[in-house]
Amino acid sequence: MTNHIVYILHSKKLNRYYIGYTSNFDLRLEFHKNALSNKFTANANDWTLFFSLICTNKPQALSIEKHIKSMKSKIYIENLARYPELSEKLLTKYKADC
Repeated sequence: MTNHIVYILHSKKLNRYYIGYTSNFDLRLEFHKNALSNKFTANANDWTLFFSLICTNKPQALSIEKHIKSMKSKIYIENLARYPELSEKLLTKYKADC
């Protein structure tokens, strides 16, 4: 069974978050840690997992990733980790029919 994961990385060095989707988190994290110089995550070497959400399928995960990015808010991202009910609301709102 494939996991569909929306994840948020945090860099203390940049005080920034990176929001992404993957079906293989370990491989994706290695990609970020070894990012090419023209990639956003290459700007820091201290990326750590801040938040993750396992989704039912890829369309649901991509919709949630897009929603989080569209909020453009550090406070919203921090609240996702602080208040688990926000995750449940996202999973319900973007419940995939596939």
